[in-house]
Amino acid sequence: MEETPKTRYSDAELEEFRTIICEKLSQARAEYDTLRKIVMHNGSNDIEDTAPTFKTVEDDGAFQLSKEEASQLAQRQYKFIQNLEAALVRIENKTYGICRVTGKLIPKERLRLVPHATLTVEAKEMLSKQGKN
Repeated sequence: MEETPKTRYSDAELEEFRTIICEKLSQARAEYDTLRKIVMHNGSNDIEDTAPTFKTVEDDGAFQLSKEEASQLAQRQYKFIQNLEAALVRIENKTYGICRVTGKLIPKERLRLVPHATLTVEAKEMLSKQGKN
């Protein structure tokens, strides 16, 4: 008797992925909040500021660079949060883990590493080759 391939993950499997995603989402939101605080810090010497009140021009330049880096990291973190939230919607719709190009199931190992993945590695490589042509 031939086994038909699975077309979606079971509800129990989806719950396992929901747990993974919720944990990552919680961590991502905490990191995002920290990065936002760094970006929003206006440099005033309040009780949270442990830096000396006397700053040289070089210090201001270094502070600005780290603020810019924090801003870029915050933007990437925000996008990651959006991708994780979209994955939760796919779990609700029971479409989570299905490749948007091939329609095949994305392997569990890949989803555990990249829980917001929407492509199999095969589809991702195929798309990147098309982009190079």
